[in-house]
Amino acid sequence: MTSTVPPLRISSEGDLRPEGRWVLYWMTATRRTRDNYALDRALELARALNKPLVVVEGLRCGHRWASPRFHRFVLEGMADNARAFEGTGILYHPFVERAPDEGRGLLHALSEKASAVVADESPAFFFPHMLAAARKVVATRFEAVDSNGLLPLRASDRERSRAFDFRRLVQKILLDHLGQPARSHPLRRCSVRPLAQLPARIRQQWPAALLEENSIDLASLPLDHQVVPVALKGGSRAGRRAMRRFVKGALESYTDMRSHPDVTGTSGLSPYLHFGHVGAREVFDAVMTMEDWSPRRLGLGCSGSRTGWWGVSASAEAFLDQLVTWRELGFHFCFHRPDHQDYRSLPAWARKSLAEHAADPRPFLYTLEEFETGSTHDPLWNAAQRQLRETGLMHNALRMLWGKKILHWSRSPQEAWQILFALNDRWALDGRDPNSSSGIGWTLGRFDRAWGPERPVFGKIRFMTSDSARRKLRLKSWLANWSEESDLLRGKREELCPRAPSDRV
Repeated sequence: MTSTVPPLRISSEGDLRPEGRWVLYWMTATRRTRDNYALDRALELARALNKPLVVVEGLRCGHRWASPRFHRFVLEGMADNARAFEGTGILYHPFVERAPDEGRGLLHALSEKASAVVADESPAFFFPHMLAAARKVVATRFEAVDSNGLLPLRASDRERSRAFDFRRLVQKILLDHLGQPARSHPLRRCSVRPLAQLPARIRQQWPAALLEENSIDLASLPLDHQVVPVALKGGSRAGRRAMRRFVKGALESYTDMRSHPDVTGTSGLSPYLHFGHVGAREVFDAVMTMEDWSPRRLGLGCSGSRTGWWGVSASAEAFLDQLVTWRELGFHFCFHRPDHQDYRSLPAWARKSLAEHAADPRPFLYTLEEFETGSTHDPLWNAAQRQLRETGLMHNALRMLWGKKILHWSRSPQEAWQILFALNDRWALDGRDPNSSSGIGWTLGRFDRAWGPERPVFGKIRFMTSDSARRKLRLKSWLANWSEESDLLRGKREELCPRAPSDRV
């Protein structure tokens, strides 16, 4: 069967079952109805087989980092999806676990009556293990579809150790893939056979969640209730609003302002990209529309240069290097290195240098709890950790310093590695992501080079200090908001963000 989805984005096994009752799309990582190759593929299979399309989007509560913070963000996205599917003829079934493993058996039960099953492919967190388990229980055609970025994961033959090398690859082959976008509005004029409801046994054992506001009591679910919801709203609608604000506002000054916490110079899109509420291609198209860009403006050659290749403004070039080079470098690294969260996945030179300095005296030593509560001697570090705990976000420029100091103040580089993942994955809305893995790896030398002079603890790893951050960055108003002295303002902030302490969605 021919497909409009590029073959490199589809990994399939098994045979179609024409006698099946429906085509199933198991939505797990690409939680949106636009710029979604998996949804495109499921729709074309349903049309070709003249079958209804069932979309199941689940939310687990049994994984290590499940919390009201992440649940609320995902549930707001599920509510957006429910509205988008309404009236299309597609049966959308949102399922929310009330106990760990309550969803076990749902995929098998639905696939037993399916002509084909389409799933999202993502290279990080529990998604590879989930796909592997799914392949064992699905007895019909199973297709995992890659909607992660502009460059298909299988377009690279191996991991790259430097952004420069990956940028050269992008400059060499990306144009071939830009002409094969996912559909921007696949649900418009949607023509599939409707299905009124799922069989009673499935509806009774795995009932559809009610997604109206205040309908799900998060306090009753077995979650990490110390990680409370935040004011930032999740979902595709909120994500696209943030995208439009950035493109029409901060993009123009991105080069000059993105490093300064005192100003809103970053895009704020990382949580929406992480949860799949907004796609990288959507963001790329929005930026390039603002730049009035066409592929004819691309530079010649594959020099690996950070500037000049796209043929757009300096700020747009800088943002695209983050969106395309650095973001996709992380995805492709994780895809080719399933061990990306293992300390041993760091470059050999970095591990050797860190090992040579493992016994160096540390200026300070802190436990995971002391890091988590922002109880170090450094007010700037504590403020960054406080922002992460309270908002689920941390300014990009400070996240690098934050990670470097954890290495500096931990008993060993291996302990620092574990603490970095624990803090980031528990508190950050954009944690548990290939880009999180990239950032943590970069702290200890991944995608970087050896630096001199060699220093205690760090060895040849790039060194950063809070004093240098204070000199280079505009921090006055940010520190006034997030330092320990701002405790008196806490009540005022909570009045402005009344959703934060609530455990209902």
